[in-house]
Amino acid sequence: MDNEFIKKEGRVFPGKTYVEELLKPVFNDQRDYLFHVMFDIHRAHVIMLEEQQIIKTAEARKMLEGINKVASTETAQIHYDPQYEDLFFMMEAKIAEEIGDELAGKIHIGRSRNDMGVAMYRLVLREHLLLLLVSSYQLGEVLLAKAEEHSETYMTAYTHTQPAQPTTLGHYFLAIYDVLMRDIKRLWSAFDTVNQSPLGAAALSTTGFPISRSRTCELLGFDKVIENSYDSVAGADYLLEASTALMACMVNTGRWIQDFLMHVTREFGSFKVADPYVQVSSIMPQKRNPVSIEHSRALASSSSGEALAAIQMIHNTPFGDIVDTEDDLQPHLYRAFSKANRVMKIMYAVILTLDVNEEHLKVMSEKSSITITEFADTLTRNYDIPFKKAHSIASTLSRRTVKEQKELFDWEVDEINSMLKDLANVSFNEEEWKKIISSEHFVEVRRIQGGPNPNEVKRMIEDRKARLSEGLKNLRLIIGKLASKRKKMVDYRL
Repeated sequence: MDNEFIKKEGRVFPGKTYVEELLKPVFNDQRDYLFHVMFDIHRAHVIMLEEQQIIKTAEARKMLEGINKVASTETAQIHYDPQYEDLFFMMEAKIAEEIGDELAGKIHIGRSRNDMGVAMYRLVLREHLLLLLVSSYQLGEVLLAKAEEHSETYMTAYTHTQPAQPTTLGHYFLAIYDVLMRDIKRLWSAFDTVNQSPLGAAALSTTGFPISRSRTCELLGFDKVIENSYDSVAGADYLLEASTALMACMVNTGRWIQDFLMHVTREFGSFKVADPYVQVSSIMPQKRNPVSIEHSRALASSSSGEALAAIQMIHNTPFGDIVDTEDDLQPHLYRAFSKANRVMKIMYAVILTLDVNEEHLKVMSEKSSITITEFADTLTRNYDIPFKKAHSIASTLSRRTVKEQKELFDWEVDEINSMLKDLANVSFNEEEWKKIISSEHFVEVRRIQGGPNPNEVKRMIEDRKARLSEGLKNLRLIIGKLASKRKKMVDYRL
């Protein structure tokens, strides 16, 4: 058996199993995710070497010509070749074919696969973070618009999955928006940590050549250099921060997506998903399956799982340049961000086109005795009944209402006063009782900061509009700056 296996595997590196199960999959991931940033790093390094007079201008010019020519290769045409260990060595050989081995060898002066690899991962992760920020802000815009549109759409709020108190759909959407903005803040923090340059660290202890770490940092649009060279190649907290920010975002998003799935049921009937985002059953023609929301929920969970996988792969690993934080880990994070981006885009489309059954929501907001808190508050506020006693009286009314299978609005004010006479020296008039059973009144009097009162919700929306506009402006500036820097570098001529 050993001889047969060795005959198939081969006696020199790489063995067939090693190729099929490791080298080829890793090569394909590198090709799909890292190809373009690899050449950006080549360009930046060559420009810096020339400026530092480590290589001649004519050499740098020829190097850049060769780099740009190989960089224009269609990635679909690139396939694993066992004579090269990975994509980096293959591309290095392709560049050598264009400019000669001697010049190609000089490209590698003052750097290592270690600092280059970390720089590639950071550049790709930076792109994913910016893409997710774009789609997250877009989702935030539609949430804020819907909050404004429905600042007076009354609905039931739930605690412990049970009807609790009336609020408005605007108040609810605004709560989701505020959580999303904190998710965005965490993503920005991750971006700040990711967008730092390890280049110049070489293997881990820098180099004896007079390179400029700040210049490659500037050329590639990094915000600053990771000063300690050991930290540059050993630190993995940029991966942890990106992963945890993403996990928090997807867990938070998954929670309100689950709410949406409840609201679109026939039994709830609060929301109706637009036709482009529902699918029908193969056997039950009456079905309008909200698969857009279901897929979003699944993708959010999958994204969180991929990010957690990255964290687990870093856990208890040595503090140094290690494969655990390289080829096998990175695709988990890229897939995590890709799935999160899909969630944001799908839910943006769903919410933008959502049909809200305002009348039904209003009817439900006055059922299940959910305005009874206002009954107790009125006893205390208007009649100086101690709140504990007022709460006890409200509890008595609630239990009787349930027992007699009524809603609060089924009681006449005379019946309420008759019930109250043995409990408190109180007699409501018709207007007071109508207010107590009204979801509009319940919401209107809750005008405390952050409450559901429509004017307070509108105030919060205006406040958030200004901050959202500032955040979007900053995002566009950063994306524009990075695009400009990259174009300048790609078009660099000596």
